[in-house]
Amino acid sequence: MLLREVGYARPASLAEAIELLAANDGARALAGGQTLVNVMKARAGSPDALIDLGRIDELRGIDLGADGTLEIGAMTTYTDIVASSEARARPILGEVCAQIADVQVRNRGTIGGNICTNDPTNHLPPLLAALGAEMTIAGRDGARTVSAPEFFLGVYMTAVSQGELLTKIRVPAGRGDGFAAVTLGVEGTCIVSAAASLNGSLKVAIGCVDAVPVVLEPGSASADDVRAAVQQASLEPPSDVHASADYRRHLAEVLGVRAASQASERS
Repeated sequence: MLLREVGYARPASLAEAIELLAANDGARALAGGQTLVNVMKARAGSPDALIDLGRIDELRGIDLGADGTLEIGAMTTYTDIVASSEARARPILGEVCAQIADVQVRNRGTIGGNICTNDPTNHLPPLLAALGAEMTIAGRDGARTVSAPEFFLGVYMTAVSQGELLTKIRVPAGRGDGFAAVTLGVEGTCIVSAAASLNGSLKVAIGCVDAVPVVLEPGSASADDVRAAVQQASLEPPSDVHASADYRRHLAEVLGVRAASQASERS
């Protein structure tokens, strides 16, 4: 289906992009476009204008701090993360990005676009929630930083308001991480996913069972403790053509155990 007529601007700076977004309530930021363009073609969304972020260099790149903290620009692509020597300080990031869709999508899709879409079937929201990531959001009044629980608000909803942009993602140091998913085909979206981080206390984040990642803190990485934590969460996932609610609850336990086991092995 062809797109309807839509305005288009390609700012050269972050400040210019924020002004364009703030001036038009119907404007949407265009990152890699791997989700937004398909949403527009399906008439599920109809922005009045697209603000293309492709020329804004300050939104790209990966910096590794002396303490092992990573700062990733929101326009950094999945391919950039997979290939980055800096990102290898937190290996799980490249491993999961390498599982997303296909080469063409990974070359265009961005970490910022993925989490700002906050589609429950996306790989990165539960991963970043488990890793304890923080997101920096910029607007006319300056920048603010929010944690993952504050950032993910609902299906296709995040803390980024109209006239604001996600600028970077901060991931703390650590290596004891795991990820497991059942997907639609080898390179498809997730039916259920689970990410775990054992850097101090264990965190397990389950995706595709609620509007936002469900973050759990089992007492240990043992299979019994992880299963108990998932059961105590009283998950109410949706049923659809891909899986029933009961099957998703079952997968949440199985994948949570797998992710926690992997995190334990690496810690």
